[in-house]
Amino acid sequence: MQTHVHEFEGSTKLAEQGADRHNHRFAGVTGQVIRVGNSHVHEIDLTHTDFLNHFHNLRRIRTGPAISVGNGKHVHFVSGSTTLNDGHVHQFNFATLIQQPLV
Repeated sequence: MQTHVHEFEGSTKLAEQGADRHNHRFAGVTGQVIRVGNSHVHEIDLTHTDFLNHFHNLRRIRTGPAISVGNGKHVHFVSGSTTLNDGHVHQFNFATLIQQPLV
């Protein structure tokens, strides 16, 4: 059964030092609802961040439970780290966008 998804966009935290210090941007859409207790979460499986001379994946990341923002709408908080590439990972924190914002 189709439930709902959330769009998301964000930037990783900085990694590496000196001239190599950098971050990455990313955007996508979560998977469908995964019921957890009295709430739900979503899975994020993003193949690529933006490209510098390398990219990172956000694989098998799960959002936190739904956070009400009023009028029956909600968002999810997400935190984790990217895959290892070019000898480093990036940490990230972001909130999804509201589900079905115009409905």
